[in-house]
Amino acid sequence: QVQLLESGGGLVQAGGSLRLSCAASGSIFSANAMAWYRQAAGKQREFVASIFSGGNTVYIDSVKGRFTISRDNGKNTVYLQMNNLKPEDTAVYSCNVHQYGMNYWGKGTLVTVSS
Repeated sequence: QVQLLESGGGLVQAGGSLRLSCAASGSIFSANAMAWYRQAAGKQREFVASIFSGGNTVYIDSVKGRFTISRDNGKNTVYLQMNNLKPEDTAVYSCNVHQYGMNYWGKGTLVTVSS
């Protein structure tokens, strides 16, 4: 089993920055993909960014140049540095780990960006 715990959410003004963290525990292996998703009120969950075991990253177009995903395999932690935040980034951000055909999810952390 894998447990994921997100932290770092909060209220920030437009243009500000936040850094989200997701600590994984349990049967975690470095050969996995870690990702962030978000779900705004009344909308479906959407992919934000992912990072693979080799360090390759993928981003949704709307966050390119503003968000950076990174991981620390020694700490089994994935980060999402969010800069130049916009009100449309307001959502619950959830961490995802995909390994050996299984998907694991955290409960999420709320990010609110005021205009």
